[in-house]
Amino acid sequence: MFRVASVFSSNMVLQKGKNIAVWGEGDDGAKVTADINGASAEAYVRGGKWQLTLPPMEYGGPYEMTVSCGGEEKKFTNVMVGEVWLCGGQSNMELELQNCKGGGEILKSLTPDCNVRFYYTNKRSMIDDEMLEAERNSCWAEAGSESSRAWSAVGFFFARKLARELGVTVGLIGCNWGGTSASAWMDRASIENCKETLSYIEDYDKGIEGKSTEQQIAEYDAYRREMDDWNERAQVVYKDDPHADWDKVQKVIGPNPYPGPINCKNEYRPCGLYETMLMRVCPYTIKGFLYYQGESDDHKPNSYYKLFSNLIALWRERWGDDELPFIITQLPMFRYAHDEDFKHWCVIREAQMRAYKTIKNTGIAVITDCGEFDNIHPVDKVPVGERLCLQAEKLFYGMDVAAFGPIFRDAVRKDGGLELSFDHAEGGFEIKTESIEGFELAGEDGIFKPAEAKIIGERIFVSSSEVEKPEYVRYDWSNYIIPSVYGRSGIPMAPFRTDKG
Repeated sequence: MFRVASVFSSNMVLQKGKNIAVWGEGDDGAKVTADINGASAEAYVRGGKWQLTLPPMEYGGPYEMTVSCGGEEKKFTNVMVGEVWLCGGQSNMELELQNCKGGGEILKSLTPDCNVRFYYTNKRSMIDDEMLEAERNSCWAEAGSESSRAWSAVGFFFARKLARELGVTVGLIGCNWGGTSASAWMDRASIENCKETLSYIEDYDKGIEGKSTEQQIAEYDAYRREMDDWNERAQVVYKDDPHADWDKVQKVIGPNPYPGPINCKNEYRPCGLYETMLMRVCPYTIKGFLYYQGESDDHKPNSYYKLFSNLIALWRERWGDDELPFIITQLPMFRYAHDEDFKHWCVIREAQMRAYKTIKNTGIAVITDCGEFDNIHPVDKVPVGERLCLQAEKLFYGMDVAAFGPIFRDAVRKDGGLELSFDHAEGGFEIKTESIEGFELAGEDGIFKPAEAKIIGERIFVSSSEVEKPEYVRYDWSNYIIPSVYGRSGIPMAPFRTDKG
């Protein structure tokens, strides 16, 4: 039984300038050897598993890599050494190239010459024989009109820009699943050992209490059948009324059963995808992480900073590098038409910015202007991917690019208002609405009122006739508002508040 982990295949991209981890399974005591481009390494199987380390390599390829054990040999061809990033998160990272704005036209002419390659981590909620068989059939793919259809659009636009500007091959590992909480991508200890996030585990344990594994699987399978039936009936409604909204569909055919019982087979359970997806590609040697998630934790926004910061620490620990780059996608503006402004996405955005400011080697792509009202899956992913790329180029490749919009620094009382200063406001601001909107002021009572704003060079003066002695200021503190203020970079000012809620 000699196997190389499924994330290794022909067409793969290996990370430049780092030790390359290669691993798999075998019979105890057997010797495993790997060779590529004149470099080699060996290891022995222990406990049914082996892992070896190839020395760092420079950009180049295509190469052939051979991994052998006894008389058995695995050959991987068309291997490139370039830059490798893991794309983590939920549906907005998962949204496919074929479904994004302009994706169809891009796919028509897409060829391997764009120097982007992709490995899609097998999407399974349980480790079983079916999952292992599907995993063995997974492989790296070169870009093409058919092969790239299901690639992460955000990841692709990131990689396309980076590949063009570095002149190298960029590999992406897609490891994401729509609708998932950050808790799905973490181990149990990281969640339950923190009082702010413990409720994720407590809720799960309560839901499965007294139920055998077999019973949980049966309940989940019954839910899937119910969901399939619901979707079939929903299609009939949409056929009769293509413009039917969600409420009408449920009124006609009954409530949607999503997300089903959160048990050992449900992909949305805490810790599940950490085991069935993330750890299946760890510790593949990478440059860093791209992360777009947070929407599915808006029911517990006040604990998100702890949950998210612990996720970053865990992923870095598992990859054996406490400084591995991690680039955050701050949530865009969004609100369902039938919802009031709960302002819970504001708190998620604040937590993401706080993580950027407090955790070393992180970046943040501010994309507040990339949202769509009443559509949680905005389709224009080009600016999202390219702003993530700007962050990588600025922070981790040493390139002189404008990667940031204005980020609030501090406020001082002046002339009955507050004068605000910002980082990344060199050259001043651009206003993309008829007037400056989104600023609010509050006094000691904490009641915010709309405020007027005036640009003064690289500062902004904010005042309100309704707030005589302002103490607090906030900007774009809304689930959905059209951003008004941008930096000269063309990137919007990041939302902020100075009160702590």
